[in-house]
Amino acid sequence: MRTDAVICGAGIAGIAVAHALSVTHGLRVLVVDDLAPLTLTSDKSTEAYRNWWPGPDDAMVQLINRSIDLLERWADASDNRFLLNRRGYLYTTTRAERAAEFEADAALASAQGAGDVRIYRSRQDAAAYVPSSHSGWRDHPAGADLFLDREAIRTHFPWLSPEICAVLHARRCGWFSGQQLGMMLLEQARDAGVELLSGRVTAVDYPEGRVAGVQVQGADGQTHAIATPVFVNAAGPYAKSVGELLGVTLPLFSEAHYKIAIEDPQGAVDRNTGLVILDDAQSLEWSAEEQAELAADDSTRWLTEPLPAGIHLRPEGYGRSTTVLMLWDYHSAHRFDTPEFPLPDDPFYPEVVLRGMTKLVPALAGYLERLPHAYVDGGYYTKTAENRPLIGPMGVPGAYVCAAFSGFGLMAAPAAAELLAQQIAGAAVPPLASSFLLARYDDPAYQAKLAQWGSTGQL
Repeated sequence: MRTDAVICGAGIAGIAVAHALSVTHGLRVLVVDDLAPLTLTSDKSTEAYRNWWPGPDDAMVQLINRSIDLLERWADASDNRFLLNRRGYLYTTTRAERAAEFEADAALASAQGAGDVRIYRSRQDAAAYVPSSHSGWRDHPAGADLFLDREAIRTHFPWLSPEICAVLHARRCGWFSGQQLGMMLLEQARDAGVELLSGRVTAVDYPEGRVAGVQVQGADGQTHAIATPVFVNAAGPYAKSVGELLGVTLPLFSEAHYKIAIEDPQGAVDRNTGLVILDDAQSLEWSAEEQAELAADDSTRWLTEPLPAGIHLRPEGYGRSTTVLMLWDYHSAHRFDTPEFPLPDDPFYPEVVLRGMTKLVPALAGYLERLPHAYVDGGYYTKTAENRPLIGPMGVPGAYVCAAFSGFGLMAAPAAAELLAQQIAGAAVPPLASSFLLARYDDPAYQAKLAQWGSTGQL
Protein backbone atom coordinates (compact mmCIF):
# COMPACT_ATOMS: atom_id res chain seq x y z
CA MET A 1 0.00 0.00 0.00
CA ARG A 2 1.02 3.59 -0.56
CA THR A 3 -0.65 6.65 0.92
CA ASP A 4 0.08 10.31 1.64
CA ALA A 5 -0.25 9.96 5.41
CA VAL A 6 -0.79 7.27 8.05
CA ILE A 7 -2.52 8.24 11.29
CA CYS A 8 -2.09 6.03 14.34
CA GLY A 9 -5.26 6.32 16.41
CA ALA A 10 -8.96 6.56 15.55
CA GLY A 11 -10.01 8.64 18.53
CA ILE A 12 -11.37 12.13 18.04
CA ALA A 13 -7.88 13.57 17.45
CA GLY A 14 -7.00 11.05 14.74
CA ILE A 15 -10.36 11.34 13.02
CA ALA A 16 -10.24 15.14 13.08
CA VAL A 17 -6.73 15.12 11.56
CA ALA A 18 -7.86 12.67 8.87
CA HIS A 19 -10.79 14.96 8.10
CA ALA A 20 -8.61 18.07 7.86
CA LEU A 21 -5.97 16.39 5.68
CA SER A 22 -8.47 14.83 3.28
CA VAL A 23 -11.38 17.26 3.10
CA THR A 24 -9.37 20.50 3.30
CA HIS A 25 -6.04 19.53 1.74
CA GLY A 26 -6.96 16.63 -0.53
CA LEU A 27 -4.46 14.10 0.85
CA ARG A 28 -4.90 10.33 0.76
CA VAL A 29 -5.01 9.14 4.37
CA LEU A 30 -5.00 5.80 6.15
CA VAL A 31 -6.13 5.61 9.80
CA VAL A 32 -4.87 2.63 11.82
CA ASP A 33 -6.40 1.40 15.07
CA ASP A 34 -7.08 -2.01 16.55
CA LEU A 35 -10.29 -0.72 18.13
CA ALA A 36 -13.43 0.69 16.56
CA PRO A 37 -13.34 4.48 16.09
CA LEU A 38 -13.96 6.63 19.19
CA THR A 39 -14.07 3.68 21.61
CA LEU A 40 -10.97 3.93 23.82
CA THR A 41 -11.33 7.26 25.63
CA SER A 42 -13.22 9.60 23.26
CA ASP A 43 -16.52 7.99 24.21
CA LYS A 44 -15.80 8.38 27.95
CA SER A 45 -15.85 12.19 27.85
CA THR A 46 -18.35 14.53 29.46
CA GLU A 47 -18.43 16.07 25.93
CA ALA A 48 -18.16 19.60 27.27
CA TYR A 49 -16.33 22.59 25.77
CA ARG A 50 -15.25 25.98 27.08
CA ASN A 51 -13.24 28.96 25.95
CA TRP A 52 -12.53 29.83 29.60
CA TRP A 53 -8.86 29.01 30.19
CA PRO A 54 -6.35 30.38 32.66
CA GLY A 55 -2.74 30.71 31.65
CA PRO A 56 0.19 33.04 31.24
CA ASP A 57 -0.88 33.78 27.66
CA ASP A 58 -3.89 33.51 25.38
CA ALA A 59 -2.85 30.40 23.40
CA MET A 60 -5.50 28.05 24.84
CA VAL A 61 -8.25 30.65 24.54
CA GLN A 62 -7.31 31.20 20.89
CA LEU A 63 -7.15 27.46 20.18
CA ILE A 64 -10.52 26.68 21.72
CA ASN A 65 -12.20 29.77 20.26
CA ARG A 66 -11.13 28.51 16.83
CA SER A 67 -12.48 25.05 17.64
CA ILE A 68 -15.80 26.55 18.69
CA ASP A 69 -15.91 28.53 15.44
CA LEU A 70 -15.54 25.25 13.54
CA LEU A 71 -18.07 23.45 15.74
CA GLU A 72 -20.64 26.16 15.13
CA ARG A 73 -19.94 26.12 11.39
CA TRP A 74 -20.39 22.33 11.26
CA ALA A 75 -23.50 22.51 13.42
CA ASP A 76 -25.01 25.03 11.00
CA ALA A 77 -24.14 22.88 7.99
CA SER A 78 -25.55 19.66 9.53
CA ASP A 79 -28.77 20.98 11.10
CA ASN A 80 -26.96 20.60 14.43
CA ARG A 81 -26.56 16.86 14.06
CA PHE A 82 -24.30 16.69 17.11
CA LEU A 83 -26.58 18.74 19.42
CA LEU A 84 -24.26 21.64 20.18
CA ASN A 85 -25.51 23.81 23.02
CA ARG A 86 -24.16 26.85 24.83
CA ARG A 87 -25.43 26.40 28.37
CA GLY A 88 -22.12 27.51 29.82
CA TYR A 89 -19.92 26.54 32.75
CA LEU A 90 -20.81 27.68 36.26
CA TYR A 91 -17.78 28.00 38.55
CA THR A 92 -18.89 28.32 42.17
CA THR A 93 -17.24 28.89 45.55
CA THR A 94 -18.16 29.25 49.20
CA ARG A 95 -14.96 31.16 50.00
CA ALA A 96 -14.74 34.96 49.89
CA GLU A 97 -11.05 34.88 48.94
CA ARG A 98 -11.83 32.62 45.97
CA ALA A 99 -14.64 34.97 44.92
CA ALA A 100 -12.07 37.77 44.68
CA GLU A 101 -9.90 35.48 42.55
CA PHE A 102 -12.87 34.81 40.27
CA GLU A 103 -13.02 38.53 39.57
CA ALA A 104 -9.30 38.72 38.78
CA ASP A 105 -9.42 35.55 36.68
CA ALA A 106 -12.40 36.89 34.74
CA ALA A 107 -10.59 40.12 33.93
CA LEU A 108 -7.59 38.14 32.66
CA ALA A 109 -9.70 35.72 30.61
CA SER A 110 -11.57 38.64 29.08
CA ALA A 111 -8.31 40.36 28.14
CA GLN A 112 -7.13 37.11 26.52
CA GLY A 113 -10.19 36.89 24.27
CA ALA A 114 -12.85 35.01 26.24
CA GLY A 115 -15.35 37.90 26.00
CA ASP A 116 -16.73 40.68 28.17
CA VAL A 117 -17.49 40.17 31.85
CA ARG A 118 -20.73 41.41 33.43
CA ILE A 119 -20.48 41.74 37.22
CA TYR A 120 -23.53 41.63 39.51
CA ARG A 121 -22.97 42.93 43.03
CA SER A 122 -26.63 43.01 44.03
CA ARG A 123 -29.96 41.41 43.20
CA GLN A 124 -30.90 44.57 41.32
CA ASP A 125 -27.76 44.36 39.15
CA ALA A 126 -28.54 40.73 38.35
CA ALA A 127 -31.90 41.62 36.82
CA ALA A 128 -29.96 42.12 33.58
CA TYR A 129 -28.72 38.50 33.60
CA VAL A 130 -29.80 36.36 30.63
CA PRO A 131 -30.19 32.69 31.71
CA SER A 132 -28.97 29.86 29.53
CA SER A 133 -31.28 28.42 26.90
CA HIS A 134 -31.90 24.70 26.98
CA SER A 135 -30.45 24.00 23.54
CA GLY A 136 -28.74 25.64 20.58
CA TRP A 137 -26.02 28.26 20.50
CA ARG A 138 -27.14 31.06 18.20
CA ASP A 139 -27.68 34.50 19.75
CA HIS A 140 -26.46 33.34 23.15
CA PRO A 141 -24.28 35.63 25.29
CA ALA A 142 -20.51 35.32 25.17
CA GLY A 143 -18.03 36.36 27.85
CA ALA A 144 -19.16 35.71 31.41
CA ASP A 145 -21.58 36.74 34.15
CA LEU A 146 -20.07 37.04 37.62
CA PHE A 147 -22.41 36.99 40.63
CA LEU A 148 -20.89 38.35 43.85
CA ASP A 149 -24.13 38.64 45.86
CA ARG A 150 -25.74 35.74 47.72
CA GLU A 151 -29.26 37.06 47.25
CA ALA A 152 -28.75 37.33 43.50
CA ILE A 153 -27.33 33.81 43.42
CA ARG A 154 -30.31 32.42 45.33
CA THR A 155 -32.66 34.19 42.94
CA HIS A 156 -31.17 32.69 39.80
CA PHE A 157 -29.74 29.42 41.16
CA PRO A 158 -31.99 28.41 44.09
CA TRP A 159 -30.93 24.75 43.88
CA LEU A 160 -27.29 25.55 44.68
CA SER A 161 -25.99 25.54 48.25
CA PRO A 162 -26.83 28.72 50.20
CA GLU A 163 -23.18 28.74 51.28
CA ILE A 164 -22.07 29.66 47.77
CA CYS A 165 -20.99 33.30 47.67
CA ALA A 166 -19.87 33.65 44.04
CA VAL A 167 -20.91 32.14 40.71
CA LEU A 168 -18.99 32.75 37.50
CA HIS A 169 -21.12 31.76 34.50
CA ALA A 170 -18.74 31.45 31.53
CA ARG A 171 -20.94 31.64 28.45
CA ARG A 172 -19.11 30.43 25.30
CA CYS A 173 -19.20 26.97 26.78
CA GLY A 174 -21.50 23.97 26.76
CA TRP A 175 -21.48 20.46 25.38
CA PHE A 176 -22.36 18.33 22.37
CA SER A 177 -22.52 14.69 21.28
CA GLY A 178 -18.92 13.68 20.74
CA GLN A 179 -19.97 10.43 19.10
CA GLN A 180 -22.17 12.21 16.58
CA LEU A 181 -19.46 14.77 15.83
CA GLY A 182 -16.80 12.10 15.42
CA MET A 183 -18.91 9.92 13.15
CA MET A 184 -19.92 12.92 11.04
CA LEU A 185 -16.27 13.87 10.52
CA LEU A 186 -15.39 10.25 9.79
CA GLU A 187 -18.17 9.92 7.21
CA GLN A 188 -17.02 13.08 5.44
CA ALA A 189 -13.40 11.93 5.58
CA ARG A 190 -14.27 8.55 4.10
CA ASP A 191 -16.21 10.27 1.34
CA ALA A 192 -12.96 12.17 0.63
CA GLY A 193 -11.04 8.89 0.37
CA VAL A 194 -9.85 8.19 3.93
CA GLU A 195 -9.47 4.47 4.68
CA LEU A 196 -9.47 2.60 8.00
CA LEU A 197 -7.22 -0.35 8.73
CA SER A 198 -7.91 -2.50 11.80
CA GLY A 199 -4.57 -3.27 13.36
CA ARG A 200 -1.69 -2.03 15.47
CA VAL A 201 1.29 0.01 14.31
CA THR A 202 4.36 -2.06 15.21
CA ALA A 203 7.12 -0.09 13.48
CA VAL A 204 7.78 3.17 11.69
CA ASP A 205 10.43 2.99 8.99
CA TYR A 206 12.83 5.93 8.70
CA PRO A 207 15.93 4.40 7.08
CA GLU A 208 17.50 7.69 5.97
CA GLY A 209 16.39 9.77 8.94
CA ARG A 210 12.92 10.58 7.64
CA VAL A 211 9.63 8.67 7.57
CA ALA A 212 9.34 6.25 4.65
CA GLY A 213 6.74 3.74 5.79
CA VAL A 214 4.80 2.03 8.54
CA GLN A 215 4.42 -1.61 9.54
CA VAL A 216 1.01 -2.69 10.82
CA GLN A 217 0.04 -5.96 12.45
CA GLY A 218 -3.48 -6.34 11.11
CA ALA A 219 -6.48 -7.80 12.86
CA ASP A 220 -6.35 -10.49 10.17
CA GLY A 221 -2.95 -11.60 11.50
CA GLN A 222 -1.14 -10.29 8.44
CA THR A 223 1.67 -7.74 8.49
CA HIS A 224 0.94 -4.78 6.24
CA ALA A 225 3.76 -2.62 4.88
CA ILE A 226 2.54 0.86 4.01
CA ALA A 227 4.73 3.32 2.14
CA THR A 228 4.14 6.89 3.29
CA PRO A 229 6.12 10.09 3.82
CA VAL A 230 3.97 11.19 6.78
CA PHE A 231 3.18 9.48 10.07
CA VAL A 232 0.87 11.07 12.66
CA ASN A 233 0.92 9.92 16.27
CA ALA A 234 -2.65 10.48 17.51
CA ALA A 235 -2.61 7.50 19.85
CA GLY A 236 -4.10 9.18 22.92
CA PRO A 237 -3.02 7.31 26.07
CA TYR A 238 -0.54 5.31 23.97
CA ALA A 239 1.10 8.35 22.37
CA LYS A 240 4.22 8.04 24.51
CA SER A 241 4.86 4.40 23.54
CA VAL A 242 4.12 5.17 19.87
CA GLY A 243 6.69 7.99 20.02
CA GLU A 244 9.27 5.43 21.12
CA LEU A 245 8.87 3.66 17.76
CA LEU A 246 10.79 6.63 16.37
CA GLY A 247 13.23 6.90 19.25
CA VAL A 248 11.41 9.99 20.54
CA THR A 249 10.61 10.39 24.24
CA LEU A 250 7.50 12.53 24.53
CA PRO A 251 7.08 14.45 27.84
CA LEU A 252 3.77 12.78 28.67
CA PHE A 253 2.10 11.04 31.57
CA SER A 254 -1.43 9.78 32.15
CA GLU A 255 -3.95 10.11 34.95
CA ALA A 256 -6.98 7.89 35.46
CA HIS A 257 -10.22 9.88 35.49
CA TYR A 258 -13.65 8.48 36.24
CA LYS A 259 -17.23 9.67 36.02
CA ILE A 260 -20.59 8.39 37.18
CA ALA A 261 -24.08 8.65 35.76
CA ILE A 262 -27.02 8.46 38.16
CA GLU A 263 -30.73 9.13 37.85
CA ASP A 264 -32.17 12.13 39.68
CA PRO A 265 -35.92 11.48 39.88
CA GLN A 266 -36.27 13.96 42.76
CA GLY A 267 -35.11 16.82 40.52
CA ALA A 268 -32.29 17.98 42.79
CA VAL A 269 -30.33 19.31 39.78
CA ASP A 270 -31.76 21.98 37.47
CA ARG A 271 -32.21 20.25 34.09
CA ASN A 272 -31.48 23.50 32.25
CA THR A 273 -28.18 24.30 33.92
CA GLY A 274 -24.77 24.26 32.34
CA LEU A 275 -21.82 22.28 33.68
CA VAL A 276 -21.41 23.24 37.36
CA ILE A 277 -18.10 23.18 39.27
CA LEU A 278 -17.47 23.65 42.99
CA ASP A 279 -14.04 25.27 43.04
CA ASP A 280 -13.36 24.48 46.71
CA ALA A 281 -11.39 21.73 48.39
CA GLN A 282 -13.51 19.91 50.95
CA SER A 283 -13.67 17.11 53.49
CA LEU A 284 -16.52 14.61 53.44
CA GLU A 285 -19.03 14.59 56.25
CA TRP A 286 -19.30 11.36 58.23
CA SER A 287 -20.92 10.41 61.51
CA ALA A 288 -18.54 10.26 64.48
CA GLU A 289 -18.61 6.45 64.36
CA GLU A 290 -17.95 6.35 60.60
CA GLN A 291 -15.15 8.90 60.93
CA ALA A 292 -13.40 6.85 63.61
CA GLU A 293 -13.74 3.59 61.72
CA LEU A 294 -12.46 5.04 58.43
CA ALA A 295 -9.55 6.85 60.09
CA ALA A 296 -8.42 3.69 61.87
CA ASP A 297 -7.75 1.81 58.61
CA ASP A 298 -4.78 2.76 56.42
CA SER A 299 -6.72 1.87 53.28
CA THR A 300 -9.65 4.19 54.08
CA ARG A 301 -8.05 7.00 56.08
CA TRP A 302 -7.92 9.15 52.95
CA LEU A 303 -11.73 9.33 53.04
CA THR A 304 -11.46 11.47 56.19
CA GLU A 305 -8.81 13.81 54.80
CA PRO A 306 -9.23 16.93 52.62
CA LEU A 307 -10.00 16.22 48.96
CA PRO A 308 -9.21 18.55 46.05
CA ALA A 309 -11.41 21.19 44.45
CA GLY A 310 -13.10 20.70 41.11
CA ILE A 311 -16.10 18.44 41.72
CA HIS A 312 -18.52 18.97 38.86
CA LEU A 313 -21.76 17.81 37.29
CA ARG A 314 -24.08 18.38 34.39
CA PRO A 315 -27.48 17.07 33.30
CA GLU A 316 -27.41 14.53 30.48
CA GLY A 317 -30.13 14.05 27.88
CA TYR A 318 -33.24 15.90 26.86
CA GLY A 319 -36.98 15.50 27.23
CA ARG A 320 -37.85 13.24 30.15
CA SER A 321 -34.26 12.29 30.95
CA THR A 322 -33.29 12.49 34.64
CA THR A 323 -29.65 11.45 34.17
CA VAL A 324 -26.88 13.49 35.79
CA LEU A 325 -23.17 13.07 35.08
CA MET A 326 -20.82 13.63 38.03
CA LEU A 327 -17.03 13.77 38.28
CA TRP A 328 -14.40 14.38 40.90
CA ASP A 329 -10.73 14.32 40.02
CA TYR A 330 -9.19 13.06 43.24
CA HIS A 331 -7.02 10.45 41.48
CA SER A 332 -4.71 12.92 39.73
CA ALA A 333 -1.80 12.20 42.08
CA HIS A 334 -1.64 8.68 40.62
CA ARG A 335 0.31 8.91 37.37
CA PHE A 336 0.92 6.23 34.77
CA ASP A 337 3.64 6.06 32.13
CA THR A 338 1.82 3.09 30.62
CA PRO A 339 -1.97 3.23 30.96
CA GLU A 340 -3.78 0.18 32.29
CA PHE A 341 -6.99 -1.05 30.70
CA PRO A 342 -9.48 -1.61 32.17
CA LEU A 343 -8.93 1.25 34.59
CA PRO A 344 -8.01 0.38 38.20
CA ASP A 345 -11.16 -0.14 40.21
CA ASP A 346 -12.26 2.39 42.84
CA PRO A 347 -15.22 0.91 44.72
CA PHE A 348 -15.64 4.09 46.79
CA TYR A 349 -15.99 6.43 43.82
CA PRO A 350 -19.81 6.64 43.46
CA GLU A 351 -20.42 7.31 47.15
CA VAL A 352 -17.51 9.71 47.51
CA VAL A 353 -18.66 11.74 44.51
CA LEU A 354 -22.27 11.86 45.67
CA ARG A 355 -21.26 12.88 49.21
CA GLY A 356 -19.04 15.61 47.81
CA MET A 357 -21.82 16.84 45.54
CA THR A 358 -24.05 17.60 48.52
CA LYS A 359 -21.77 20.59 49.25
CA LEU A 360 -22.75 21.93 45.83
CA VAL A 361 -26.37 20.74 45.60
CA PRO A 362 -27.75 20.02 49.11
CA ALA A 363 -30.86 18.26 47.79
CA LEU A 364 -28.65 15.40 46.57
CA ALA A 365 -28.29 14.36 50.22
CA GLY A 366 -31.69 12.72 49.80
CA TYR A 367 -29.96 9.91 47.92
CA LEU A 368 -27.34 9.10 50.58
CA GLU A 369 -29.43 6.77 52.74
CA ARG A 370 -30.03 4.47 49.80
CA LEU A 371 -27.42 5.10 47.15
CA PRO A 372 -28.80 5.09 43.61
CA HIS A 373 -27.33 2.75 41.03
CA ALA A 374 -24.35 4.48 39.43
CA TYR A 375 -22.90 3.68 36.05
CA VAL A 376 -19.13 4.21 36.29
CA ASP A 377 -16.75 4.66 33.40
CA GLY A 378 -13.71 6.75 32.59
CA GLY A 379 -10.48 7.04 30.73
CA TYR A 380 -7.07 8.60 30.91
CA TYR A 381 -6.02 12.22 30.78
CA THR A 382 -2.74 12.02 28.87
CA LYS A 383 -1.00 15.33 29.33
CA THR A 384 2.10 17.46 29.50
CA ALA A 385 3.29 19.16 32.68
CA GLU A 386 1.55 22.42 31.81
CA ASN A 387 -1.56 20.66 30.45
CA ARG A 388 -1.15 21.92 26.89
CA PRO A 389 -1.26 19.63 23.86
CA LEU A 390 1.50 18.58 21.48
CA ILE A 391 0.63 19.56 17.91
CA GLY A 392 3.35 19.45 15.29
CA PRO A 393 6.62 17.76 14.23
CA MET A 394 7.81 14.93 16.45
CA GLY A 395 11.57 15.22 15.92
CA VAL A 396 11.97 12.90 12.92
CA PRO A 397 11.20 14.51 9.53
CA GLY A 398 7.79 13.34 8.35
CA ALA A 399 6.66 12.35 11.86
CA TYR A 400 4.05 14.43 13.68
CA VAL A 401 2.19 14.28 16.96
CA CYS A 402 -1.35 15.33 17.84
CA ALA A 403 -1.79 14.27 21.45
CA ALA A 404 -1.74 15.28 25.13
CA PHE A 405 -5.31 16.53 25.12
CA SER A 406 -5.86 15.66 28.77
CA GLY A 407 -9.61 16.09 29.39
CA PHE A 408 -10.25 18.52 26.53
CA GLY A 409 -9.79 16.38 23.42
CA LEU A 410 -13.28 16.77 22.00
CA MET A 411 -13.27 20.55 22.32
CA ALA A 412 -9.72 21.03 21.03
CA ALA A 413 -9.63 18.45 18.23
CA PRO A 414 -11.16 20.60 15.46
CA ALA A 415 -8.63 23.43 15.78
CA ALA A 416 -5.73 21.13 16.66
CA ALA A 417 -6.36 19.05 13.55
CA GLU A 418 -6.55 22.17 11.42
CA LEU A 419 -3.19 23.37 12.81
CA LEU A 420 -1.49 20.03 12.24
CA ALA A 421 -2.89 19.63 8.73
CA GLN A 422 -1.60 23.08 7.82
CA GLN A 423 1.88 22.08 8.97
CA ILE A 424 1.81 18.77 7.10
CA ALA A 425 0.48 20.35 3.90
CA GLY A 426 2.98 23.21 4.03
CA ALA A 427 0.24 25.82 4.36
CA ALA A 428 0.48 29.03 6.36
CA VAL A 429 -0.05 28.58 10.11
CA PRO A 430 -1.18 31.15 12.68
CA PRO A 431 1.31 32.38 15.31
CA LEU A 432 -0.33 30.38 18.09
CA ALA A 433 0.95 27.14 16.49
CA SER A 434 4.33 27.66 18.19
CA SER A 435 2.66 27.36 21.61
CA PHE A 436 1.95 23.66 21.01
CA LEU A 437 5.13 22.45 19.34
CA LEU A 438 7.25 19.76 20.97
CA ALA A 439 10.22 22.05 20.32
CA ARG A 440 8.95 24.51 22.95
CA TYR A 441 10.67 22.43 25.61
CA ASP A 442 14.06 23.23 24.03
CA ASP A 443 13.57 26.93 24.73
CA PRO A 444 15.18 28.06 28.02
CA ALA A 445 12.71 30.94 28.29
CA TYR A 446 9.81 28.49 28.07
CA GLN A 447 11.37 26.26 30.70
CA ALA A 448 11.61 29.29 32.99
CA LYS A 449 7.95 30.07 32.33
CA LEU A 450 6.99 26.50 33.26
CA ALA A 451 8.52 26.96 36.70
CA GLN A 452 6.04 29.78 37.36
CA TRP A 453 3.07 28.38 35.41
CA GLY A 454 0.36 28.25 38.07
CA SER A 455 -3.05 26.78 37.23
CA THR A 456 -3.18 24.25 34.39
CA GLY A 457 -6.86 24.78 33.70
CA GLN A 458 -7.73 21.16 34.48
CA LEU A 459 -11.18 20.34 35.82
